[in-house]
Amino acid sequence: MQKLPIGIQTFSDIQTGNYCYADKTRLIAQLIDHGKFYFLSRPRRFGKSLLIDTIADAFLGNKKLFKGLYIEKHWDWDKKHPVIRIDFAESLLNSATRLNEKLLHQIEDCAAHYKIQLRRTDPSDQFHELIRKLHEKTGQRVAVLIDEYDKPILDNITTPDIAKKQRDGLRNFYSVLKAQGAHLCFVMLTGVSKFSKVSLFSGLNNLQDITLDKRYGTICGYTEKELETVFHEYLDNVDIDQVKKWYNGYNFLSEPVYNPFDVLLYLDTHQFKSHWFETGTPTFLVDLIHEKKLLTTSLENLEITDTFMGSFDVDSIEPEPLLFQTGYLTILKEETYPGGIFYTLGFPNHEVRYAFNNAILLKLSNSGQNQDRHKLALMRILQNNKLDKLKDLFHSFFASIPNEWYRKNDIAQYESYYCSIVYCYFTALGLEVHAEESTNHGQLDMAVLFNNCVYIIEFKVNELTKPGKALAQIKQKKYHEKYADQETYIIGIEFSKNEKNITRFEWEKIKNSQLKTIHSPTPS
Repeated sequence: MQKLPIGIQTFSDIQTGNYCYADKTRLIAQLIDHGKFYFLSRPRRFGKSLLIDTIADAFLGNKKLFKGLYIEKHWDWDKKHPVIRIDFAESLLNSATRLNEKLLHQIEDCAAHYKIQLRRTDPSDQFHELIRKLHEKTGQRVAVLIDEYDKPILDNITTPDIAKKQRDGLRNFYSVLKAQGAHLCFVMLTGVSKFSKVSLFSGLNNLQDITLDKRYGTICGYTEKELETVFHEYLDNVDIDQVKKWYNGYNFLSEPVYNPFDVLLYLDTHQFKSHWFETGTPTFLVDLIHEKKLLTTSLENLEITDTFMGSFDVDSIEPEPLLFQTGYLTILKEETYPGGIFYTLGFPNHEVRYAFNNAILLKLSNSGQNQDRHKLALMRILQNNKLDKLKDLFHSFFASIPNEWYRKNDIAQYESYYCSIVYCYFTALGLEVHAEESTNHGQLDMAVLFNNCVYIIEFKVNELTKPGKALAQIKQKKYHEKYADQETYIIGIEFSKNEKNITRFEWEKIKNSQLKTIHSPTPS
């Protein structure tokens, strides 16, 4: 039985160590055959390092490692190319000095491996010298592979002055590649973020970005077929539909793929957990969402242009493109118009949806233990349909949000803010939640589906409407008719922007989707 390659990023280790491997070499051969300068953005722990290492072994001519793979019979193994590897994956570089040291060490190690003496001392100059001398010595043009090209910038993104210095240093370094085109056979840079060409690649504007190239959409991650064939020995008694719900859904304009890190850990432990999310809590992203006043309900169907999608830079950090690039959102739909391409983004799967909203809640309440108690209490309320207790639970949670947060966010005056917070609460429980859902009669604020029941919720702010308007609107608009075949509860929640909490809570149960009240408690 082949082993699961958990944490294995070296191609030779996988091939010689009897590990499972999803053959990506057909796409690699196609990539190399069709071009020369490439850039690929994918989320962290998505297989970028393994991809780079596999390409390196192909250029080095390590034919024995590719036995039985597509590329074995579709590659000129008589020709070997020198390879320069630059890797920032394991480094924390918090100054320009440390960046230069890291670059020098990797260049000098490569030169020593090929027994080349370098005379220059500046990293960019050494890079230039190494490429030229490698070509001269071997008679073959050089392959340059750079992994996590953006990590020195992203590691310092909360300190813009340092991040800008790292960006400028890398820009000078990468610009060497364009001038050395005659000595190069292949160049590939991979990373998480997609910096604008003006800011980071102004000296390397011949890069072909394959991040959203349909031909290479599955070059990282596992397809459905790869999961079922490569890992078939691990699929006994596995609910594939649940695995798909939890870890599939990443769309790079091709067939959706599974998060490989999640799949491997699930197949090893058989536990549905947020394996990938827990390896790197997006503190910076959560802070940015609050700073930009981006409501989490909007992340379910976020519309963005292709231009805005690639507009990330240290001087202009917007949460929407960064959420996509880092893997917290994915493409749900692509639309092409004369004015450009528009994408609809949303959460890729169950893991990201519930874990991300849980992180938002934790940021808001600043009290993880109380938050867990609230979530457990909410689950028990829903399990027993004790809806009278919902008001006290949500009242307690809103009371835990620091006043400082309200002073800095005028959005808290509006219904959408309160809807977003309650949405986070239900979603963080892993429940199916539909926010701002369209019906034949209008748009309801929220529908929660759980245990064969539907809870339709409408939110109002006291200072903006009359008391009792929330529940009345559900009845008037007949939002419940969309769920005629399920047991339905309608809930009206009203808030005061002055008191910053719930002031009125009322609910009713609907029988057979007809507006016949089974229970209607006294409004509170």
